[in-house]
Amino acid sequence: MTFPSSTATDAGAESADTADAAGTAGSGPAVVGRSPGQLMWRRFRRDKTGVVSAIIVLAFFLIALLAPVIASLYGKDPYTTYGQNQPGLLNDFGYPIAPNGGISGDFWFGLEPGLGRDVFTQLVFGIRTSLSIALVVTVITTIIGVAMGITSGYLGGKTDYVIGRVIDTLLAFPSQLFLIVFLPVVEAAIVLPEEETPVWLRYVSICVVLTVLGWATIARLLRAQVLSLRAREFVEAARVTGASPFRVIFKELLPNLWTPIIIQSTLALPLYVGAEAGLGFLGVGMTEPTPDWGRMFQVGVNVYHSDVTYLLFPGVAMLIFVVAFNLLGDSIRDAFDPKTKR
Repeated sequence: MTFPSSTATDAGAESADTADAAGTAGSGPAVVGRSPGQLMWRRFRRDKTGVVSAIIVLAFFLIALLAPVIASLYGKDPYTTYGQNQPGLLNDFGYPIAPNGGISGDFWFGLEPGLGRDVFTQLVFGIRTSLSIALVVTVITTIIGVAMGITSGYLGGKTDYVIGRVIDTLLAFPSQLFLIVFLPVVEAAIVLPEEETPVWLRYVSICVVLTVLGWATIARLLRAQVLSLRAREFVEAARVTGASPFRVIFKELLPNLWTPIIIQSTLALPLYVGAEAGLGFLGVGMTEPTPDWGRMFQVGVNVYHSDVTYLLFPGVAMLIFVVAFNLLGDSIRDAFDPKTKR
C-alpha cells in the first residue's frame, strides 16, 4: 500500500528501455522492469561529475581508514618532533632550513614550523580525526532528526508544537559562538582545573555539541514532508484498514522519505568537517598532540609569512574534499529526482 516515490514513478517510464531477450527461438523478448534503486544507480553512473566526486570522497575515506598503515609504510608518525631531534632541519627561529617548508625525499610535505613534526602524517591523521567526528555526528543527527521530524509531523497537535519550539530554539542559536562557549563549560564540569582534558573527552564533547545543534535542520525538513504525506490517500487507506501508527510510519511514510534523508546527510557531512576544523582553528577543537586539520590552519596562519607551504597542504586538501562531497550530494539528488535541475 506504500505510495510510490518520485523515483518509483519513473520505473514505469524507463522500463521500456530494459527489454532483454529472455526466451528460446520463437518467443518474444520479455520486458524486464528496473527497481527504483537500479534506475537511480543507472542515472548516477551517467553523471561523470558524480562518479569522479565519489572516487575522490572514497579516496579520502580510505586514507583516513588506512592512516596507520600509510604512516608505517612512510616511516614517519605525526607525533615525533623530527625537526628538534635531528640537527640541520630547523633554523634558530624554528622554520625549516630547506626550501618550500622543508620538502624533501624524507619529508614529502615538509616540516611543521616550531615543533618540526612531519606534515604529511599530520595531514593524513588529521583527515582521520575530522572525518571520524563528522561521520559520527552525521549518523547521530540523522537518526535523531528523522525520529523527531516524523513524530512531529505525523502526530501533530501538542507534540508538534513542543518539538517545533525546540527546533526553533536550536536553530536560533549562533552555532559557532555556542560551540566556543559551551565546550569549555562541559569539560569544566567533568575535569578539575589542574587536570589536563583527556583526548576522548574532547572528542565526545565535540560530537555531543555538534549533534545537539545539528539535528534540528533535518527534523524541520522531514516534518514538512510528513505533513504533506500524511494527508495522501495511501496513508488514509492504511489508517482505515486498522494499521498501527508504527506500521504507517515504517511502511508508508519512511519509504517515501529516503530521498531527502540521504541527500540531507550527504550535504551535512562536509559541513561538520568544516565545523570541526573551525573549532580547532579557534583553539577549542581536539587537544594536542592529536593531529587535526583546524589546528594545522591555526599554525599555518601564524607562520604563512615565512612558510606558506605549511598552510597550502591542509587548505587544498579541505577544499578538494568539501567541493567533491558537495558535488557528490548534488549528483545523488539528481539521481534520486531526475526532474531536479542544477
